[in-house]
Order: sequence, then C-alpha cells, then structure tokens
Amino acid sequence: MMRPDTTSRMDRVQTPIIPAIGALIDATPGTISLGQGVVHFAPPPGVVRAIEAFWRDPTNHQYGPIEGSEALRACIRAKLTEENGQQVTESQIIVTAGSNMAFLNTVLAITGPGDEIVVPAPYYFNQEMAIRSVDCTPVIVPVGEDHSPDASSIADAITSRTRAVVTVSPNNPTGAVYSEALLRDINRICADRGIYHISDEAYEYFVYGSARHFSPGSIEGSGGHTISLYSLSKAYGFASWRIGYMVFPQHLLGALKKVQDTNVICPAVISQFAALGAMQTGRIYCEPFVSELETVRRSVLEVLETVGDRVRVVRPRGAFYVLVQAPDCRLDDLTLARRLIQEYQVATVPGRAFGSTDSCCLRVSYGALQAETVIEGIGRLAEGLTGLT
Repeated sequence: MMRPDTTSRMDRVQTPIIPAIGALIDATPGTISLGQGVVHFAPPPGVVRAIEAFWRDPTNHQYGPIEGSEALRACIRAKLTEENGQQVTESQIIVTAGSNMAFLNTVLAITGPGDEIVVPAPYYFNQEMAIRSVDCTPVIVPVGEDHSPDASSIADAITSRTRAVVTVSPNNPTGAVYSEALLRDINRICADRGIYHISDEAYEYFVYGSARHFSPGSIEGSGGHTISLYSLSKAYGFASWRIGYMVFPQHLLGALKKVQDTNVICPAVISQFAALGAMQTGRIYCEPFVSELETVRRSVLEVLETVGDRVRVVRPRGAFYVLVQAPDCRLDDLTLARRLIQEYQVATVPGRAFGSTDSCCLRVSYGALQAETVIEGIGRLAEGLTGLT
C-alpha cells in the first residue's frame, strides 16, 4: 500500500513559536511569562449588555452577512472617520476573525503563487508565515538602528513580482512607531509602482510620550492601493474573541468576500455583538491602561539598564514590547530563551521567530501581566542576562 505524499506547502512555514515557549513554561512551574502579546485588562462592561442582547434574538444563531453586520460596520466607519481620518464606505469594510485573518485574507486576494511581498524585519511572525503558506515569498528588508525601515531600501526591494509592502506601526516586535513622513513615503512608493500598501495598525492606541499614530489610509488619493488592518484584541482586551476588521480598495470586495466565505462563511455573530458594545464605549476605555503601560515601560527600561553593555535596547515608543539584543552572547537566542525559563523562571520569545538572525535577541512583552509581576519578571530577566550573556 502506498502512503500519501507528506510534502506540503506548509513545510516552508516556521513552526509557531508561542506554543513551543508555552510548553517550556508548563514544564517549569513558577515561570513568569513575558512572552505573550496580549493585554492584562478585560473588555469593557458594555460588552456584557451587548451579549445579553445577542441572546434575546434566536436568529442571531444563524449565519450572518459575509462582510459582517451592518451595525458594526457603521460603527467602524464612524470610528475610522473620527480617529483615523479615513473616508470610506461601509462596503470597503470587512469584519474578520482578528487582524491575522485580515492579513491572510489580503494575501489570498491580491497574490498568486510565486509573487512577492516586501516585509521589513524584524517582522511579525504570523505575517511571514501567512505569506509563505500561500506559496509567496517574503522579501526581507532589514530596518535601521532605530527599528524603522528606510524608504529607499523598500523601493530597491520591489521587483516585477512584488504585490505589496507591509508596515506594522506601532510595531510588533520592536515597539517602534513609524513617522508620518516615512509612512507617506512608503505609501507614495507603492502608488508609483502600482502595488498595495498593507498597513497593520493593531496597536494604534498604544503610543507613548510624543509619539503619534498615523494611518496611511488617510492620505489623499491612497484609497485605491492602501489596505488597513485593525484589531480589538489589544485595545479592548478581546484576544480570545477573535475579532478585527480591514479597510480596502473597493475593487477588492469581490475577491475578499470569496476568501471570507470560503474560510468562515461569516464572522462569529456573538463576537460582533461584543465588538459593537466595546466600540460604542470607545477608546476612552483603554486610555487609563495605556497610561499605566507607559509607566511600566519606563520601569522595564530602567531595570534593563542595570545589565549594562551586555545588551542593547532601543527605547520603544509604542505597543508593549521591547526587543533586547545581546550581540556578544555566546548562546543562540533559542538556547538563551530556554535557559532563562529553566534557570531563572522567566519567559521571552527568541528573535529568530521575527526574522532577527544577525545577533542574539529576545522579545519582551510587558502588557499581559499586572505591573508588579512584570517588574518581578524583568528583574529575573536582568539577572539571567547578566549570568548568561
């Protein structure tokens, strides 16, 4: 009897790193995890009332519209106008199972096998995985010392097979916030070269100090080539609800509906009710938590400074991550991450998952835990980095 061929396009895709780190944590009781990219706060109280409304109508248990409910898309449109400066119609909005799904939907809708997408590195690993999973090639462009890409390097990476350029700002894993000027330059390059600009804005509310978030979709004339991705996971503590949305040029609606219908038929209706309850509360809900995270961020950086020149840290201006580089470390990043868990009971994510291969580095997340636990964990990390690097 012949066995089926076990080769697959997924052989090109990296193994998810978070479950691997999770297994090490489970095997080491008492470990403080600074690895998971989520927030510690729960959704706003309005979500409870919205869910109660969901249960009152039996038809809510049936399939809903492919692109999401009219009420939620109307709320999203109003938010985009007021907060992001994006003037769109509701037919340019699709509700998705988080911004990860929005990214995969986008790649499926705009590419064919062998096409390329330009990705600054360090990148968000799920996006690199999505590109490879559809037989496309991520063209990696290293960022500068400030963790921002160079527009001319982006332009140089574009070929006849390029379909899009990706930007993530505020950034995962570096915490960088790209300047308006840089995002305008990249958006213009995409327009001039006839490709799409995919703008991941999942961390739009998480900016600190003088940093300001800018949405490329607000640029005049950008509507025909800009795809904007948003998430409720961070701003409203919605990670497990799997709800986000995307904004796109009108001409992509047909392709995106085909992808959405194939994958999920419709976004989960109960999650849409919850999302509407959260968005009607508005960004004012998360602002106190963002202020708290800014304070935690300062404490994290102060503790890391005690490690001295063993590590290099670029001060993040957004999201809730710090990329810690240990250029002279004798260990590779995966071994360092493993030993930090086993010997110091603190978990981080190795930089290789994000495409950082030129030096040993770790992503540290300070959003998932209460402040005092984060500080304890950073103390363990500083001790471990001192002992192991």
